[in-house]
Amino acid sequence: MSHIALGRYNQLEVVKEVDFGVYLNGDEDGEILLPKRYVPAGCKPGDVLNVFIYLDMEERLVATTLHPYVQVGEFASLEVAWVNQFGAFLNWGLMKDLFVPFREQKMKMLKGNRYIVHVHLDEESFRIVASAKVERYLSDEKPVYRRGEEVDVLVWQKTDLGFKVIVDNRFSGMLYQNEIFQPVKLGMKLKAYIKQVREDGKIDLELQPYGAKKVDDFSETLLQYIKEKGGHISLNDKTDAGVIYETFGVSKKTFKKAVGDLYKKRLIVLEDTGIRLV
Repeated sequence: MSHIALGRYNQLEVVKEVDFGVYLNGDEDGEILLPKRYVPAGCKPGDVLNVFIYLDMEERLVATTLHPYVQVGEFASLEVAWVNQFGAFLNWGLMKDLFVPFREQKMKMLKGNRYIVHVHLDEESFRIVASAKVERYLSDEKPVYRRGEEVDVLVWQKTDLGFKVIVDNRFSGMLYQNEIFQPVKLGMKLKAYIKQVREDGKIDLELQPYGAKKVDDFSETLLQYIKEKGGHISLNDKTDAGVIYETFGVSKKTFKKAVGDLYKKRLIVLEDTGIRLV
């Protein structure tokens, strides 16, 4: 069985130099070329390089020190570079574009548009391909997360409730529209926080840290904001919640807790006209 992880990064040793690059030790897969344009300065036999392995135009293993936008086993938002009679080809940061067969498209992909896809090895051809049918590649296992745990999410789909997201490249989750206080668009990568994992395994998330950490983080933000405004702001606990959302992207409850936190620390004075630094 090959030890090379196709479509992912590999640590490989340089075994020889040639005019057009260097060859890396692929063991049972043979020597793998790293073309000259990607060879680091001063590279010599015996060095171990971190390289991405994929297939060239002739379906041979080839290495690069470029960083693709996505690896095998991951989801990403990618732009269509071109289409032909066989499918679409996505720009994933390498010279050879990433193929999406027509059977793996939910709708016909159009040049210049972006789509959320999963990247994997085709079981028949062993080529690196992508699929827009991302539901098929999400885990069926019940997630194990704690309330407030930080996760990485990719915004995947807009719904009436909010946005479906892909959590840690494995699970489906939901950000609810009435709890989003910042711009969110399809394809965005964000940090989010676990609100709850339901009995059916579905994950509810929020974009602000939970509990005390949320207040601590926003207290620092609010203090810095007051400093930037010359030591006084015209906002207080009577300010409309919508104005607070628009200004800071947090709920009025979080704002009031942060104000109380700064007041207890004797960093601010509360006035009828707003808040002033001590």
